[in-house]
Amino acid sequence: MKILLLGATGSIGTSACNCIRRFPEKFELVGLSSHKNAPKLMDLVREFGPTSVCFGAAAETSALRAAAPGKTRVFTGNQGLEDIVNETEFDVLLNALVGAVGLRPTVAALKRNKRVALANKESLVIGGEYITGLLENGMGRLAPVDSEHSAILQCMGGETVSDIESLILTASGGPFREVGPESFSSITPRQALNHPTWSMGQKITIDSATLINKGFEVIEAHYLFHIPYNKIRVLIHPQSIVHSMVEYHDGAVIAQMGVPDMELPIQLALSFPDRLPLQSKRLDLAAISTLTFYEPDFNRFPCLRLCLQAAKIGGTAPVVVNAANEIAVKLFLDGVIGYDRIHHILEEALDAYVPESVDGLETIERVDVTVRAHILKRFG
Repeated sequence: MKILLLGATGSIGTSACNCIRRFPEKFELVGLSSHKNAPKLMDLVREFGPTSVCFGAAAETSALRAAAPGKTRVFTGNQGLEDIVNETEFDVLLNALVGAVGLRPTVAALKRNKRVALANKESLVIGGEYITGLLENGMGRLAPVDSEHSAILQCMGGETVSDIESLILTASGGPFREVGPESFSSITPRQALNHPTWSMGQKITIDSATLINKGFEVIEAHYLFHIPYNKIRVLIHPQSIVHSMVEYHDGAVIAQMGVPDMELPIQLALSFPDRLPLQSKRLDLAAISTLTFYEPDFNRFPCLRLCLQAAKIGGTAPVVVNAANEIAVKLFLDGVIGYDRIHHILEEALDAYVPESVDGLETIERVDVTVRAHILKRFG
């Protein structure tokens, strides 16, 4: 199976490479991309010898060509991410890009009738309606990579959507699950990046601290499994052992459990419906002894509330929230705004823009660009 991996040098990409190394007889890495980690990308190019590679900065292309075998094509920039999908022969796209930039590569792969192992939340957050239309017209397939959605897929088994009463997504609660909003103004980027359970990139780690990532995952679940929003719930689960649950209309609740390890859902997304062996740490419930769950506090996690509000509004409202969040998180990490300003920027953006119907990629991208420009003008 030929794999095209976008976001190869991030945390998901690193785990994906481990899965591919584990089964060289099953998986061949034919394409790679990285936004800014040229040294690591070059190491991967030397190791795997892909036919295609894409890097964010055009200035690095000569070094990449020197590192790559003669057969390797080199693409650059955001346009290069779409081009590498359109011009590389592959079976599965593993989209581990961060942000709205991941939408066009997902769409391009689906239009080529390929399977997309999706770790890029934003593809469905901002383009869910559009992508649903492609899938309904027989273009491609989606396989979830997020641990929560992989868990739901595993819990559903052969059951039909009509048998489901609710989906229950779990969240660790991040580093501030016990911190009240009165302390938000003093939170530093270093504190926010200290996630208690998962090792992830900076953007997703901040999204986990604000819990907006769980709102994004609710939107993903809605489109992946065709479940209405009023049947999707979020519970805080600090131990991160239960990755999600499916409640059926007879009262049965099926949970998928395991130690926190992204290689399991990544490997399953690549091999699905087959399960391949994975020699990882095993779950020891007796040693853990206690699993706890509780409802999220929207006063402590206002970004989650705003994301769920945008989801129910529909149209381009999720585009607005995602664009505002991407810029707000960067401003926070750069020290321009405080942690307490992130949700205010999201709220102001939602209030400022009248939602439009999503009639194509151009509408999504126009709204995305407009929101970003407006926020950057205020704080730039």
